[in-house]
Amino acid sequence: MDRDLESIQQARSLIDQAFQAQARLSQFSQDQVDSVVRQMAEAGLGAAEKLARMAVEETGFGNVADKILKNKFGAEFVHEAIKDLKTVGIIREDRKEGILEIASPVGVIAAVIPSTNPTSTTINKALIALKGRNTIVFSPHPSASGCIRETSRILSEAAVAAGAPEGSIGCLSQATIEGTRELMSHRKTALILATGGHGLVKAAYSVGKPAFGVGPGNVPAYVESSADIPRAIQDIFAGKCFDNGTLCSSEQAIITDAAIKDRVIEEIKHNGGHFLNEQEIQALAQVVVTPKRTVNPKIVGKPAATIAALAGIRIPEGTRVLVAPLSGVGRDYPLSIEKLSPILAFYVEKDWEAACDRCIELLNYGGLGHTLAIHSKNDRIIRQFGLQKPVFRIVVNTQAALGAVGYTTRLFPSMTLGCGTLGGNITSDNISPLHLINIKRVAYSRTHNLGEDSSRAIDVPKQEATPFDRGEVSDLVDRLMADRRLQFHRPAEPAPPPARPTPPRETGQTADPPEPASFVCEEDIRQAVKEDRKIHVDGKSIITPAARDLGNEKAVLVYLD
Repeated sequence: MDRDLESIQQARSLIDQAFQAQARLSQFSQDQVDSVVRQMAEAGLGAAEKLARMAVEETGFGNVADKILKNKFGAEFVHEAIKDLKTVGIIREDRKEGILEIASPVGVIAAVIPSTNPTSTTINKALIALKGRNTIVFSPHPSASGCIRETSRILSEAAVAAGAPEGSIGCLSQATIEGTRELMSHRKTALILATGGHGLVKAAYSVGKPAFGVGPGNVPAYVESSADIPRAIQDIFAGKCFDNGTLCSSEQAIITDAAIKDRVIEEIKHNGGHFLNEQEIQALAQVVVTPKRTVNPKIVGKPAATIAALAGIRIPEGTRVLVAPLSGVGRDYPLSIEKLSPILAFYVEKDWEAACDRCIELLNYGGLGHTLAIHSKNDRIIRQFGLQKPVFRIVVNTQAALGAVGYTTRLFPSMTLGCGTLGGNITSDNISPLHLINIKRVAYSRTHNLGEDSSRAIDVPKQEATPFDRGEVSDLVDRLMADRRLQFHRPAEPAPPPARPTPPRETGQTADPPEPASFVCEEDIRQAVKEDRKIHVDGKSIITPAARDLGNEKAVLVYLD
């Protein structure tokens, strides 16, 4: 059988299995779901080192130590963020507005996994999918197929051991373009999670299914005059060098003010940066960028020394990052694109306004909607960058690579970062389980607030009671009944329990008839129980349903003829 046909058939089989598994998984309670996800996270954490080594050996991208950290992030850090999320049943109740929100799974998810972050992305997507009672089928990048399949197998076995149905997690072993297209377009596929290049994301959106795709990053890192310069450069280099720059949120260019240029250059050199001359920049561009203006896969995730050798450039021992001073952005400046390796463009601008414009220029050339880093102590400038930059993650005084994914910031932890409509994506969020559930809304009439009974099984704060005059309420009822010529007829009630005998009065004392209450709510009943007293009511008394039920149960209400 041809490989493409085999891949298509396998996609259909995995989707069918996932569809049947999801029907069962959709009936799981929150506790059952949380148990499954917890054991998956523990399995991913336990295999973090093994999977990291497999990924580096298979793809040649990055390094083992940093991939271990990414795997731990995808398992432990993400699980910690999602473990208490409510994704089953009623997840929110607004009694004042009369709205219930109920979680509903989306169904079978088709997930496309990249080669740059293969195992960590697989762990992350599996956890958030099953947290929402969805099932998931992976299409691995061909150059990372082995480590992605092994990650899927480990997670699947853990899920099944925890009670999840067989087929909840699947992975193509024959990954082809045709198989991936079948996976995404299958009628039983409900949603697509696509992480990869622009072409892949565009293909995901074109199949006619709901899709979360993520765009490329071309992250500028601006060092403003007020910044702590040593710390800023340390952060930038930490992000740029993490896993040899394979995260799409890693820094791609340093932009700084002319007033601090010399100090910034000094710190760059101190941290292992090597500045290239014009001839070296041209030689490096020939190796890094293809004629189609895309990054050469041969340099992705490789250390600086390896890339320099490919370009025929001699660099000092210990060089961590190749730094290319540029005067412009675009086709004439190839190194101004996203490079996915330890290479940084370098720009010097006269002031923060000019630096702001340069950042926008870089983002427009690739990376719209993704991420920007700013290092500054000037809150006014930071806010201006927030207002003006066409990105949806602006990380402040931290590295961009791990700040954008939520490791060094309080952004929601995720390996899948939406770029909004600017980047051609449906969302600008860090993708979480809440993106992978539908929400039903039960909406009551504006004249109806949810009663006390509806909140008994749900922990909902009680609303403050609005003060009212009981006499006015009673008079209003009397007038309304008189206007409509109605007589109050109290529905038949179950026989109330016998009232406690009233202590006899002293000889010669005349008993006063009890005064019936005009209005009784549940709080009145509870107060009466505490005070061990009765509440007398008659045909004109207004009693809420909750008060009537509780009053009869506690033998508090005394009905007068």
